[in-house]
Amino acid sequence: MANTLGSPERPLRVAVVGSGPSGFYAIGALFKSDHEVEVDLFDRLPTPFGLVRGGVAPDHQKIKNVVRIYDKTAAHEKFRFFGNVKVGRDVSVEELLEHYDQVVLAVGNESDRSMGIPGEDLEGVYSATEFVGWYNGHPDFQDRSFGLDRATRVGVVGNGNVSMDVTRILAQSPDDLAETDITDTALEALRNSSVRDIYILGRRGPAQAAFSSKEIREIGELETATLCVDPEAVDLDELSTSWLETQPRSSVRNVEYLQEKAGAEPGQGRNVHCKFLVSPVELLGEDGKLRAARIQHNELYASDDGTPRPRGTDLHEELELDLVFKAVGYRGVPIEGVPFHERWGTFHNEEGRITEGEGGAPIPRLYVVGWAKRGPSGLIGTNGPDSQATVAKMLEDLDSLADQAAVARGPESIASLLESREVDWVTYEDWQKLDAEEVRRGEAKGKVREKFTDVASMMTAIGELRG
Repeated sequence: MANTLGSPERPLRVAVVGSGPSGFYAIGALFKSDHEVEVDLFDRLPTPFGLVRGGVAPDHQKIKNVVRIYDKTAAHEKFRFFGNVKVGRDVSVEELLEHYDQVVLAVGNESDRSMGIPGEDLEGVYSATEFVGWYNGHPDFQDRSFGLDRATRVGVVGNGNVSMDVTRILAQSPDDLAETDITDTALEALRNSSVRDIYILGRRGPAQAAFSSKEIREIGELETATLCVDPEAVDLDELSTSWLETQPRSSVRNVEYLQEKAGAEPGQGRNVHCKFLVSPVELLGEDGKLRAARIQHNELYASDDGTPRPRGTDLHEELELDLVFKAVGYRGVPIEGVPFHERWGTFHNEEGRITEGEGGAPIPRLYVVGWAKRGPSGLIGTNGPDSQATVAKMLEDLDSLADQAAVARGPESIASLLESREVDWVTYEDWQKLDAEEVRRGEAKGKVREKFTDVASMMTAIGELRG
């Protein structure tokens, strides 16, 4: 039929909300399909790329090169970018469903998980999300101040790669960061930092640590810091030893490296202390300011499937701390009109099809990819197969959309709607000009780039660059 949905005569029109890796991988999968597809990508910020821009550490510039793949996707003639458009403020999900055949939420997990313990509201207690966003120039976090010049002992709660990033940024020489895209504000604060001891607090054992071998080695190889590991802490029990035989080689390498580094005495510079099988159960304060953490020691037990799990013991200690950064996971943020799983921090879905609730019926034409779909797990590349799997379900559903094909309006209708609401949206061409300007500003300072760190200055610059 000439008007089959996804044909040249009647292209499939898709809106993707969120321009991080999962959004771009979904768009790439759509363009590689056998269907004719037009895609509009929306982001609340004027800048694309999500956590690649706002989450990847400034000393990991090579990882950021993945945006070259996204640039190729954006070069497709059927792609449009609508930056500086917030879904829920400028346009609703319901309205997107009126303008597009299918809508994909790729909004990630923009908030952080709580530890759920007393004292989290004390001054000196922050989420890793805030700290990472701050030094990466994310507009949401530029008003933060962490008092690094008044702190000597810092706790980082969590044993994943985010906790490693936070620790490494705190522990290394600011001179090593000076040529990166770290903000000038963050670099100055790190230069004035008085931090000397950093305690990585992991509730599981060394064999179950979630950080990668590369991340822990980067800390161990810092010239400005000593990695301090208690030999007893990395002397594996029988349960962990047998379990490790079934795990990826990377987990074995983690343990081997920690055992190799074990026993080092604290140095004259900064010291990074790896503490395993510990959980903060209370943050203690004085006059509203953090002074210490009450730590519970854990033990491992075999769960029903044989996996080692931690549980608390009667042994506690008090660890004096000036700052705590919580790196215990991210969680999603609800969007009006979309069923949200409060406990998991994700959108209710079945294989990427958003449902009316847990186990509920799919909501026609509404989908989800990435962390908003599965929770905060995996690396950037993990989002590729995840997004492709959701796109496969979207294409499976096309036949059922035949009677709804006339619902989606023409390509210019969404632009007209945003114009009527006086929304100044950013095109991909606008972003490319801003990108070039950031690089130019960086080169003038001997840096990779000098980011614009607030939306107002971004929009002012874009206005000038439009000519």
